[in-house]
Amino acid sequence: MWNKKRAHTLLIVEILASFLVLFGVTSLIVYNLRNYTQPIGFDYQNVWTIDFNARDQPDSLVADMMQRIKERARTYPQVESVTLFGSNAPYSMNTHNSNVTYDKTSTMTHIFTSDFDMPRTLNVPLLEGRWFDKSDELKDVRTVVINQPLRQKFFGDGQALGKLIYFGGPDNKDGKPEYLKVIGVTGNFKSHGEYQENIAGVFQLSKGESRAHQRTMLVKVKPGTDASFEAQLTRDLGTMTQGWNIDVSYMENQRKNAHKLTLVPIIIFLVVSGFLLINVALGLFGILNLNIAKRRSEIGLRRALGATESGISTQFVGEIWVLATFGLLIGLLFAIQFPLMNVFDLEAGIYITAIAISVVVIYLIVTLCALYPSRQAATIQPAMALHEE
Repeated sequence: MWNKKRAHTLLIVEILASFLVLFGVTSLIVYNLRNYTQPIGFDYQNVWTIDFNARDQPDSLVADMMQRIKERARTYPQVESVTLFGSNAPYSMNTHNSNVTYDKTSTMTHIFTSDFDMPRTLNVPLLEGRWFDKSDELKDVRTVVINQPLRQKFFGDGQALGKLIYFGGPDNKDGKPEYLKVIGVTGNFKSHGEYQENIAGVFQLSKGESRAHQRTMLVKVKPGTDASFEAQLTRDLGTMTQGWNIDVSYMENQRKNAHKLTLVPIIIFLVVSGFLLINVALGLFGILNLNIAKRRSEIGLRRALGATESGISTQFVGEIWVLATFGLLIGLLFAIQFPLMNVFDLEAGIYITAIAISVVVIYLIVTLCALYPSRQAATIQPAMALHEE
């Protein structure tokens, strides 16, 4: 036997579950779309990433060999520019983070290590100041270039060049911090791709034996360079390194893989959300059809007393809206905790936007699903309904 109260309760639970899943999916979508609209800050077209595994070679030998490899790569006519980079090169999925502090303000920052040719190889423009030059190679010189997000975090619209920052938090207990002088400011540098949050970054110049940690070489080749040159370059560099493992990948392909890692979870959540919304739609159809079957005499009497078709239709749509509202109110109690408690350290605006979109989508689906059954109820003729009763 049909239990109206239980059916309504189940529908409210389905709407609640659909809203929460839809809220989660929408938050991901809004977050990633917001990131995608911000410039990535470098060029990836026609750039090859070459990783070297030197095994157990001493740092002094590796540092010298990496410089020789770079100089050799620059001699090929197919190569436009070459730079050495740390293990967290763009799209490598490796990360090097550290706290950076200025005047008691501290923030988690990406640390990038490269050489003189990085801006030319990746087409990274400087907004202020300069990039590293020979004067920065001196042992006692400690200079850095920062990106625009870090500049905004520390200095706002004020002067950044010449300011001193240091690694570590403001409560640094390791003695006097080693200050780094800001000599330049770049734009964005989203090393994990377009969908990455625009995180603060610091660039350091690799010098001395620290060059041994730069075992990734980024090679910008001329457009149209094919795999035959890749084979030649790999063979020649393999001869120089005598047994090192060499891995070549195209940055454009790395970018596609990075996008897949971001988009696949969203697609999975969208599928789950879609199934839940379909269940809600089916539940609405079922409840409304049973409501109409149980209340034919009531509908007929209202029609006999002068109720219009639009009035009958509006009544049933309104009843479903009430059920949806109950489910959404419960869901909002959970969803509103995310911006209030700063869950996942995301901006409150992302959650608010996701909540608004999810509420509109639920009401839209509920309305669309209720229109047909409510129109069917409105076409019931008074004489027929009262005669059946």
